[in-house]
Amino acid sequence: MESESVAVETPGGYIKSSRMQRFWTGIYIIWLRDFKRFWRDRIRRVAAFIQPLVFLFILGTGLQAAFKVFGAGGKTKYVVFMYPGILGMTVLFTSVFSAMSILWDREFGFLKEVLVSPVPRSSVAVGKIFGGATTACLQGAILMVLAFFPWFFGASFATLGKVLLVIPVMVLLALGMTAAGVAIAANLKSFEAFPLLMNFFLMPLFFLSGAMFPLQGLPGWMTVLTKVNPVAYGVDMIRGILLHGVRVTSTVPTISKELLAKIPPEVLTKLKTLIPQMPKLQVQRYPLWLSLSVVTGFGLVLVGIAIWQFGRSE
Repeated sequence: MESESVAVETPGGYIKSSRMQRFWTGIYIIWLRDFKRFWRDRIRRVAAFIQPLVFLFILGTGLQAAFKVFGAGGKTKYVVFMYPGILGMTVLFTSVFSAMSILWDREFGFLKEVLVSPVPRSSVAVGKIFGGATTACLQGAILMVLAFFPWFFGASFATLGKVLLVIPVMVLLALGMTAAGVAIAANLKSFEAFPLLMNFFLMPLFFLSGAMFPLQGLPGWMTVLTKVNPVAYGVDMIRGILLHGVRVTSTVPTISKELLAKIPPEVLTKLKTLIPQMPKLQVQRYPLWLSLSVVTGFGLVLVGIAIWQFGRSE
């Protein structure tokens, strides 16, 4: 009886393989390791899902109570407008903070072992980017299940189509933000410095992205900052896709026609001068092609910077 032979690649055979083969092997190994570390950590998975729900329902409900009415005679709740922004927030924070694993790998010697191996350094950086982006997209995909609930968009083929269109946008945004985290973590040695630096870097990007409030009626200097913020274009794409066909109007409460008929003309004229006229809220501020170009270009530039920084790290 002949024994079956199993082909196993020896270290010598791996070294003799082409650089491209070593490149893709390194990406796969690093990606698989980071993905398994996330998937086996149950507490991390649960906490990552609960945090955006806290923002969505507690903060969204609180702001809804403050605004009282948010568009379409109260049919469009503030939490619905805020939902695409929370998706962007989940991808943003998870992507960037996933790069903290580089500091752990450096501390415990794993990174040193990988860097002295025949694996190209560029494959280690790309593998880390893919691993962090996969984790962020998984958490975003779990959160997107809420889109099928009745108090959001409902279970329908239209909602399914919107969700499928949002997935590529999340992937692009996750790749770019993970690359930013990898580029920063590549030359850091301190665990304490990374969260502080990331919060300093992330909070302006998040608050200027339009995730929490519409980017209308802002001061000129803040409007300029929102236009140079790449995350704002990603959130704008997600909101434009999910809220397509949903009519969103002003946050100012409407006055019934019966009440308007009882108000004297001179009083009504005075009220119009006192109450600011809010414009119709924009679901999508930028054309889809522009937002897609900005997010894609931003991601490619940051991936290149992350590979370059990783090659320089000792």
